[in-house]
Amino acid sequence: MSDLDVSIAADADALSVSAAEQFVELARAAVLARGRFTVALSGGSTPRRLYERLAAPPFQDRVDWTRVEVFWGDERGVPPDHPDSNFHMASEALLDRVRIPRQRIHRMRAETPDRAAAARDYQVEMARAFGVDETGRPPSFDLVLLGMGGDGHTASLFPGAEALREGRRWAVSVEAPQRPPPSRITLTVPVLNRAREIRVLVAGADKADTLRAVLHGPHEPERRPIQLVSPEDGRMVFLVDAAAASALGPAPRAVAGGAK
Repeated sequence: MSDLDVSIAADADALSVSAAEQFVELARAAVLARGRFTVALSGGSTPRRLYERLAAPPFQDRVDWTRVEVFWGDERGVPPDHPDSNFHMASEALLDRVRIPRQRIHRMRAETPDRAAAARDYQVEMARAFGVDETGRPPSFDLVLLGMGGDGHTASLFPGAEALREGRRWAVSVEAPQRPPPSRITLTVPVLNRAREIRVLVAGADKADTLRAVLHGPHEPERRPIQLVSPEDGRMVFLVDAAAASALGPAPRAVAGGAK
């Protein structure tokens, strides 16, 4: 991967503040330009810190939540009130604490036994929300939030998975290797790469070697799926803490980040 921005924060708390600042800036710019802010949320402990920041002063009042449209990058096959649910985490940390209209929250129904059908339904719901043809090109999110696993996966796009080669569908049912609960729904690469802005949140020394391989190693997306994420016309920024950046070498490129 080349020509990527990397913004390094001192620790996970500082990373959450930086990410919240950028979220606020991007939301404001999107509302001014298009009347609303469309965002796909991520699961995980690092995004949770971001959501908790956004739900509290001073950030809470800096976003017009009535104009925010929320989607998810992936979801686990559990009920929406289950502790492992990405929807549950985001609701607890953020959505239940801000004034966002319920009809603007579009959760993946991955607990449905027929997850392939649920993935198709999510494509239809995205198309309706964006006012586009469900059989055409994917819509463009104003912001996609992603994490990165120690194996280089992002959303629920795992090494070697058939979903990595999906070129038409916007959401698919997948099975996660050795990660309970294994059954999930994920957005696909064509959707992710249509985003106007992507922020990849990475924290912890356990991600350091993988981050170095992703950013500076060979292009091996079957092994490191996040290398498939490269916005067509948008911008992608890795927001990382010092521990995750510790293997990058003496001079990784650091940027302030923000709206285009």
